[in-house]
Formats: sequence, C-alpha cells, structure tokens
Amino acid sequence: MNYDTLDRRRFLATATAAALPLVGRLAVARAAAPPDARFAFVLLRGALDGLAAVPPWGDPDYRRLRGEIAIAPPGEPGGALPLDATFGLHPALAFLHESWRARELLVAHAVATPYRERSHFDGQDVLENGAARPHALASGWLNRALAVLPAVARSRGDAGVALGQNLPLTMRGPAPVASWSPSRLAALDDDTLDRIAELYADDPLLSRRLADALMADDVARAASMDGPQRRAGARDLEVLRAAGAFLGRDGGPQVAMLDTIGWDTHANEGGAQGRLGARLGVLDAGLREMKRALGARWSSTVVVLATEFGRTAAVNGTRGTDHGTATVAFVLGGAVQGGRVLADWPGLSARALYQQRDLTPTLDLRAILKGALGEHLGVPAVRLDTEVFPDSAAVRPATAVVRATSDSRV
Repeated sequence: MNYDTLDRRRFLATATAAALPLVGRLAVARAAAPPDARFAFVLLRGALDGLAAVPPWGDPDYRRLRGEIAIAPPGEPGGALPLDATFGLHPALAFLHESWRARELLVAHAVATPYRERSHFDGQDVLENGAARPHALASGWLNRALAVLPAVARSRGDAGVALGQNLPLTMRGPAPVASWSPSRLAALDDDTLDRIAELYADDPLLSRRLADALMADDVARAASMDGPQRRAGARDLEVLRAAGAFLGRDGGPQVAMLDTIGWDTHANEGGAQGRLGARLGVLDAGLREMKRALGARWSSTVVVLATEFGRTAAVNGTRGTDHGTATVAFVLGGAVQGGRVLADWPGLSARALYQQRDLTPTLDLRAILKGALGEHLGVPAVRLDTEVFPDSAAVRPATAVVRATSDSRV
C-alpha cells in the first residue's frame, strides 16, 4: 500500500476489514513454548528523540540545551508525566504512563546499538541484523531467535508474523515466518459507511470492529497531523491493532514484528505540542489498541520499542534536532516487571556529551533484547551470545525484565 495516498475512507475500509478477518486470510504460525508467551518488536524508523519522549526534566542542563522545545517539569502546563525525580514521559504518552503506574512499563534510557555513525540506513541495518556493524548479516536477530527456540516449540510450526508491506530484515532468516500487510480497498463514501453500520448493527463483533476503526480515525484527526504524517498515523493504528489481533488469537503466532515511520524531526519538532507530540500520541493510542486486541493474552506479552539512534542534545536552528547517538527504548506489557527506569545516566553537561553534541550511550540495546528473549521466550543464553547476537558475550543481558510471577517466565 502507498500510504502517501491513503485517505480517510480507505483507512476506514482497511481497518474495518482487517481487524480480525485478517487472521482468516493468512495461515498464521502456531505458538511456540512457553505456550502463552507473546512477544512483539516495534521498530521506530527515523531516530526517535529520546530526550523528548522521556525528558530528563531533573537534569540541570536539559532546559538550557532544549530551549523552546523543552518539556516542562511535571505539574506545570504541558509538563512531563512523572516517572521519578529525573525522568518523565512526554505528555502525549498517556497510555504508557498508565502502564508505568500499573508496573507494566520499563524505560531504558541512554541506550544505543553498537553503531556510532549517523546514517539511518546503516543504523537500522545494525539494529535489525543484531551484529556490531552494518551489513554484517543477511538475517535478523528476531528470526534467528525463533530458529533456536527449543525443538518442541519449533515442531509446532511457524511462530512469527511480520506486519507491513515488506518483510523487514529483523524477521528474515532460517525460521519460517508469516507476513501480512494492510488490504488494498477502494475508498468508501458516507453512504456506504452508513450501510455497513446498519448491516453490522446486530453483530456485536463486527459492529465493535467498525467502531474501533472510526475511533482510530478520530484519534488520527485529533492529533492535528496533515498529509503524509496523518496517513502514516492511520497506518500505524491499523497495524498495531492487527498485531494485537494476531498475537491474541488462539493458535496464532507467538512473535510479531512491525515498524513505524516519521520520527526524523530535523525541523519544527515541537515540545509538548507539535509534530513530534502528535506522532507520539498516535503511537500511544496504537499501543492501547494493541493491548485491547490482545485481550487476556496481554498478561503474558512483552513489547519492545526501539529506534536506530537518538538525536542531538541541543535544538538546532530550525527548531528541531539532528541525528545523534543514545536514546530510549521501551519494554511494555503485562508480563513486564515495570515501573522502573533502567539508566546509568551520564548527564547533559558539555563534558558529558558524546562528541560534544549527543547523549552518551551507557547501555547496549542488545542487553535489553537479550533479557526479554531469554526470560520471556526461553532462548538459551549461549545461543543469544553466539547466534542471535553474534560475538556479544561481553554484553550481559538485563535482568528481571519479566515478572517473576508471570506464567510466561521460564
């Protein structure tokens, strides 16, 4: 689908048709062991500004560097949603804040892959291939993780699904995976939508799906996005909901991967309001929809959200931020031992910045991924060190990512 040409009617038609019937159009994979565990990876393409998504409002240098796009402290108008005495969430991230209070969100800050340059293409390649350098591997870490799951899991069939127009590198490799992309349907006029609503009125399932689609469109419009940004937001809402539908289905896949775009905020990034805030609001709404679609399986789900690198600590001349280094990652879900910020915070003083311009990385993203894959899916540690993330034995996995009392913990 060309999302640059996606309009409201096509989005509504696609979301209505794809929310649950999509599962019937695809012979999806069977769940792997542990049988109830679900895992999703969301790649935020374009380099999410971690200092905006999780502003370190308590750092004395933050407001000096960020100027007019700085997020105010908690309690002030447009202020951050409080996490602790240093960090908060962007005010557009209401669902993530609810998840934090429910101890279902872990925030990792000052995190990065091994990549230290600033090319989107190469940075995404490192993030997806799981190696220490671009183009080192032709397969992805999540596919290789599926391939090394215990034989009892693999014997039940494909365990993964990739959602999007193309199969991303993260999911390419030896393990067979399913794929799904939004339908290509003609735009619908108001009369057709009214007739569909009448047709679905007595069917609780279909009427709910139509209502979900209309709600998602309202969210996208409320985010005040225009043109490609609004269409990208509509696409993300649809795909995040679809991921939840796949993972929540009996006999469905155990693992899902999807990506979102629109995080490259060189100009007019905005603070509490503006371009990035609108984008974050749509992501937040989509994650809420994913949780709702998962239903009871939310309690055994882990969702990791990561981006290829961060953005500069200081605002640039066009009221945006340029390509940087360290950023944030989120670990979300009912199986997550959340309510924590995992960070060895380097600070934002001139002396502390990486190359005098970026947040310095102090945590390897592979540590987060290893912790989630090992604790939640049961991928053996030796395979994580040598196959899933080759030559990474020196990167110790994060611990206690998953709740000790979760049924999905191995």
